[in-house]
Amino acid sequence: MKKVYDRVFKRILDVCISLIALLVLCVPLAVLAVLVRVRLGSPVLFKQKRPGRGGRIFTLCKFRTMTDERDETGALLPDEVRLTKFGRTLRNLSLDELPELFNILRGDMSFVGPRPLLVKYLPLYSERQAHRHDVRPGLTGLAQVNGRNLLSWNEKFEYDVKYVEEESLPLDVKIVFKTVGNVLKREGISSESSATMEEFTGNGDEVTV
Repeated sequence: MKKVYDRVFKRILDVCISLIALLVLCVPLAVLAVLVRVRLGSPVLFKQKRPGRGGRIFTLCKFRTMTDERDETGALLPDEVRLTKFGRTLRNLSLDELPELFNILRGDMSFVGPRPLLVKYLPLYSERQAHRHDVRPGLTGLAQVNGRNLLSWNEKFEYDVKYVEEESLPLDVKIVFKTVGNVLKREGISSESSATMEEFTGNGDEVTV
């Protein structure tokens, strides 16, 4: 039953809701694109390869939130420096994520599931953590509504696997409503020591959530 929900019913919901959302938000998306172009420059979209279900690689699209400022050697400055006030506002309100509606429509992602991370992390997961790729990655997920970037990597992965094990329509609905509440309260956007999440370098102690 769980497999039928994930591969059939959930996919139908994703297509229908993403189509409706893109139609309703077409004007706001265009306005945001213009603002990003004026405030942060070109390109408007940040594109990056990410692993999806089964580790299949796809191109994730988001509105850019950082400048391309570099030091005298040509290296990009730290995220904290390049993340502008405007970019931070986009992140706090999760507006930078809106172009991922196209990823959902294409079938790369779902509305709910483990967040798609960097391709270079694939060989670093434990056998259990690798199960986060048994489902489509999501716009939001169980880890995002339970701390997001305030969680350690192991805590975040444990929530991801827990979601895979318990995936259902009631759980997805619960996560969506909690996501809306968290966005309004602007909770868990940044980690305690960085403007974004620190890089994952491998496994430490396992945790249970």
